[in-house]
Amino acid sequence: MPSTTLIAIGGGGATHGTHPELDRLCIEYTASRRRIGYIGTASGDDLEKHRRFCDGFRPFAGTLSRLSPEADQDQVRIWAEDLDLIYVGGGNPTRLVDRWTSTGIGTVLVEAFRRGVTLAGVSAGAMCWFESFLWRSGDDGLQKGEGLGIVRGSMTPHSLTEPDRRAHMHGLVARGVVPDGYAVDDGAALVLREGDPVRSCPPEGPPFVYRIGRTDGESALNP
Repeated sequence: MPSTTLIAIGGGGATHGTHPELDRLCIEYTASRRRIGYIGTASGDDLEKHRRFCDGFRPFAGTLSRLSPEADQDQVRIWAEDLDLIYVGGGNPTRLVDRWTSTGIGTVLVEAFRRGVTLAGVSAGAMCWFESFLWRSGDDGLQKGEGLGIVRGSMTPHSLTEPDRRAHMHGLVARGVVPDGYAVDDGAALVLREGDPVRSCPPEGPPFVYRIGRTDGESALNP
């Protein structure tokens, strides 16, 4: 069985026009042909984010492609067959999960992941893969959401620029509302292999990747 790799970015990278080291991290986990696909569901397929993604990844990529917003399950399956890395942009994670669940797109992406395609994503595009996530709704503040659950645990991004996220995550984890998980700063990323953390970027913070547990509290993975 191929190994599975997920790169969860807290914020930054090509779509934000910052922290190019996060893009280089993604390339390290991309097969030699470097066929890279982009999905912009969470942002409503914002074309400016896609343009910035292409600007950031074009120097490294063999080919770049974008998933059409109108693609159905069969079209996504054909698109994903030719990729080594799928990168998911940020935005509204509940919009992303709802669309992928209702259309079956999520099932196709999980299949690609399990056959060895690297998944990478920033903000909403990172937290959507976990069992649960903590996101900020413009109207209702911090909210718990349910992800696709292809990796264990919970996640929240932007934990440096929005420090209330970490405090809120501690409360949710302590009460058992969400499972143990991670808070990932802007400019930081967590690499999971077979669902387990194997690397954080940068190797020494700040910015940090934090592990938040119900019994053992908080620890930085990149102290």
